[in-house]
Amino acid sequence: MKKGIFLAPILAASVSLNAAVLATVNGKEISDKDLAPLLGAHGADFDKIPEQMKKQLLEMAINGELILEQAKKDGTDKTKEYQEALKFSQDNVLRNVWTQNEYKKIKVSNADVKAFYEKNKETIFVSPAQAKAKHILVETQKEAEDIIAQLKGLKGDALTAKFSELAKTKSIDRGSAANGGELGWFDESRMVPAFSKAAFGLKNGTITIKPVKSEFGYHVILKEDSKAKTTVAYDKVKNNIEEQLRSEQFKTVMQEKMDKLRQGAKVEYK
Repeated sequence: MKKGIFLAPILAASVSLNAAVLATVNGKEISDKDLAPLLGAHGADFDKIPEQMKKQLLEMAINGELILEQAKKDGTDKTKEYQEALKFSQDNVLRNVWTQNEYKKIKVSNADVKAFYEKNKETIFVSPAQAKAKHILVETQKEAEDIIAQLKGLKGDALTAKFSELAKTKSIDRGSAANGGELGWFDESRMVPAFSKAAFGLKNGTITIKPVKSEFGYHVILKEDSKAKTTVAYDKVKNNIEEQLRSEQFKTVMQEKMDKLRQGAKVEYK
């Protein structure tokens, strides 16, 4: 006797018991499980999405059920258009399931994953050095020199507080000025060369003693903190590497399969 015959109803009952009924449409229950196909990028985490979105999804599900009922009443499921669309959908599902099964057959060894990591850990898997800084941008060198003079001799919290005050009142970079000149964390590639060279050349908690000229004007920079270049740990990227290698191998395997299928098929262009 086949266990599957009895197992399927048990599983169905289990799913039904775990589903939370959200509404009924002409007696038919709509649960959170019915909304899963509508969640898109949110996956099946219905409880984690905003309440307003839950309401919108529920309304979509209710409308969908009403349309389905009406379509059946109108005999749409008996039409030629429906049968053609159904076959098209079934064929697509069959193709997709076959492709997924072929993908599952691809095996990537731990040795291959580790080898890829070791080969690329100094290029792909490197987090570059970063700096955290504030700046004050002004139009002239004289303005920048006056600001540096006002900050001279200050250290620690006193320097940070005065720098933020001057940034808010003097800086023409209004985006950062509102936050006391704060630029946050950045690596050397994100800023113009002159600015990056000056910022990364400073010690933490110090300012530029000369104005830094760029195409935007003259900068006074306060370096708040820094992070050294680091290599991302193998364990953090292992799964990503494995999927990448599997995808690349899958493309090769599928191309080989398609070549064989086409060789054995009679294809006529008309």
